[in-house]
Amino acid sequence: MRVLIVAENASTRFGGEAIIPYHYYRLLRVRGIDAHLVVHARTRAELQTLFPGDERIHFVEDQLLQKLFFQAGKLLPHRISEATFGLTNQLLTQRAQRGVVRRLATEKCVVHQPIPVSPRFPSLLYDLGAPVAIGPLNGGMEYPVAFRDAETGLSRALIATGRSFTDFANAIFPGKRRAAVVLVANRRTRDALPSHLHGRVIELPENAVDTTQWKPPAAASGDDTNRFVFIGRLVDWKALDVVLEALQALPQATLDIIGDGPMLAKWRKFAGSLGLAERVRFHGWLTQAQCSEHLAGCAALVLPSIYECGGAVVLEAMAMSRPVIATAWGGPLDYLDASCGILVEPSSKAALADGFAQAMRRLMESPELRASMGAAGRARLLSEFDWSRKIDRMLEIYQSMLEV
Repeated sequence: MRVLIVAENASTRFGGEAIIPYHYYRLLRVRGIDAHLVVHARTRAELQTLFPGDERIHFVEDQLLQKLFFQAGKLLPHRISEATFGLTNQLLTQRAQRGVVRRLATEKCVVHQPIPVSPRFPSLLYDLGAPVAIGPLNGGMEYPVAFRDAETGLSRALIATGRSFTDFANAIFPGKRRAAVVLVANRRTRDALPSHLHGRVIELPENAVDTTQWKPPAAASGDDTNRFVFIGRLVDWKALDVVLEALQALPQATLDIIGDGPMLAKWRKFAGSLGLAERVRFHGWLTQAQCSEHLAGCAALVLPSIYECGGAVVLEAMAMSRPVIATAWGGPLDYLDASCGILVEPSSKAALADGFAQAMRRLMESPELRASMGAAGRARLLSEFDWSRKIDRMLEIYQSMLEV
């Protein structure tokens, strides 16, 4: 069997979904599969360091038009940019990847496009001489009702226009419609798929964790009862200000913020205005190894995001036997239950901040609860969200695609 993993990016450094194709390629190699990776050249330096001398990684370069679109996209809000210039640039990359895939395709070959995870995003991977699997996809998200005013009317109109364009694009570029298999993370994503799919739709979690890297410390020195950790890109929908407001009601609590992004300066200033400068530490972007060091022994991970389709960081905390406090919306609902986390309803911003404060206080005051939630989270992670199990399932799916 030959497996061609096709993705815009494959990286341990980019954050978000870029790490997913990296894990597929790495673990398929470990299993002895003839795997190839077809990606954009922006990750060339990193991948050549991670896989020195590997001739099964194939890079496509930017065209001039893509460079111009990238610069234009910087002038727009993130979600609008992604739905317009970002979509166009990824389609141009996929067009270049088609030629590479056709050259690499063999008789016993499957093509797998794991990202982008958006169910609405069109795919150019069809008529390649090999069956195609797409996903697992994860999307179909909206803001909680109480937070719908987080977007202006103009922003909502532009996003709606972008979604209409993706519907049209899926008709013009029918990769998803013609795929042998489309994988989805949940029912919400299934409902957001383009119409008239030809292949099977299979449910499989989008995210998983490498449990050889994310694991409880071998010799725990005890929990830091008062220390909480946030990990994520600092963008508005992560709603970090909710946890900062909650921290005001917890004079003993501290917060480590790991990540970078356009909201960094605003949230740093906001923390200072609340008198939290001494209790909130902004660490910027850190490696996964450094993130795991910060998670080790903390009271809990906090994720107040109001627009989180997935939330791999939730699984990483669970792998390290750490409780999680998260907004009861989107991805965290797929990962957490009452045994391993506390989900706070986003009925209003004030209620969300108060709910986080109550949950943080509850964990600070109960080492027994922290321990039981941590153990339950680790057990749930190993059962349902381990990368090794996910690769087992994907190999079964690849084989079924070749037997049709």
